[in-house]
Amino acid sequence: MSDASVDPEEVRHVADLARVALDDEEVARFAEQFAEILAYFDTLDEVPEVDRERELVNVMRPDDPRDCLTQEEALANAPETEDGYFKGPRVS
Repeated sequence: MSDASVDPEEVRHVADLARVALDDEEVARFAEQFAEILAYFDTLDEVPEVDRERELVNVMRPDDPRDCLTQEEALANAPETEDGYFKGPRVS
């Protein structure tokens, strides 16, 4: 596990941004898990770089027109629509 600890307030801040309610036990558990994840990133920094250049390969495919959904079909399962568009939550 990483020596660097994650502040519980940082976990609460991330949870607030995600609009997830966490109790104190969950905050403590996630803080520990976040510290472990950060330790894995430290490990990745130790992996040596490869000293060879990769060959460039064209991975693009031709743009072939295909049948697609109608507007009504695309909006059929949307929880909310407005004027023929998807309606999402207001972001402020």
